[in-house]
Amino acid sequence: MSAGAHDPLAGFDATVHAPNRLRVCALLHTAGEAEFGLVQEQLGLSASVLSKHVTVLMDAGYVEQRKAVRDARQRVWLRLTPGGRDAYRGHLAALRAIVGPPDPVLRP
Repeated sequence: MSAGAHDPLAGFDATVHAPNRLRVCALLHTAGEAEFGLVQEQLGLSASVLSKHVTVLMDAGYVEQRKAVRDARQRVWLRLTPGGRDAYRGHLAALRAIVGPPDPVLRP
């Protein structure tokens, strides 16, 4: 089957799919822009783990960073690029298509 509009995997993005990267994208999609330390705190990740995931997202063109001095310290701000927003939204749509509509029997 070729990837088309009817293919639930059409928007599936393995780069976004990794749990921590998906969480980074979700936070940035909601926040618009967030300081690295805030993202780290909100997701409960070490700086090194977050940095590795952000690097993967940046290499894919999904996240960009802005550096600024604040309180005499250099801060790094992260945000999704337009392509990152599209990839995130497409991935969510693919996940929804894969799992289908909620099963009323499975509801608590």
